[in-house]
Amino acid sequence: MAGSPGCFKLVDGQEVKRWRRGERERLIALRQALPPAERRRCSAQIDAQLRREIAAQPGILGVYWPFRAEFDPRPVIDWAIGLGRTVALPVVVDKQGPLEYRTWRPGEPLVDGVWNIPVPERRVVVTPAIVLAPLVGFDDACYRLGYGGGYFDRTLGALRPKPLAIGVGFEAQVLATIYPQSFDVPMGLIVTEASVRRPPADPA
Repeated sequence: MAGSPGCFKLVDGQEVKRWRRGERERLIALRQALPPAERRRCSAQIDAQLRREIAAQPGILGVYWPFRAEFDPRPVIDWAIGLGRTVALPVVVDKQGPLEYRTWRPGEPLVDGVWNIPVPERRVVVTPAIVLAPLVGFDDACYRLGYGGGYFDRTLGALRPKPLAIGVGFEAQVLATIYPQSFDVPMGLIVTEASVRRPPADPA
């Protein structure tokens, strides 16, 4: 399959689903295989880019706990808390519903959630102004390929006011297109070690 994001209406939904499944496996394996020195270099650049973008946006910061060799945002969490920001981690409370964000600070107890990803034990629910979303893949239109559960798309559709969604990943994860479907929600920004991407402006 090849083409521009505008051609997705011509592609069968089941074909897109099969293609995405294969791309997820390929991209996760690629991410996990990054050499340690390259991972440290890329992570330092992503960290610096994220701090600049987050500093420009006030409000509660929704983060994530790293999983399967994702960019590790914990130094960014420490930095944000040091500035007095409130930080929240996502929790799956309904596998068909949106994520719930609970406040958390390092040292507070965590318990295993879905896929054994740690989540805050204490339930203090907040609405983040900024949400960091880990990327499996992405395209230049700022559409995100995730793990296929639809959690972030449902969450971004449900949160009010709508937060700034920042996709976070490595440049090696870029695709020509993810073949966006009607339920896919573009990120407000995508941050990699190489650039900060913004979605194209709607034509006038």
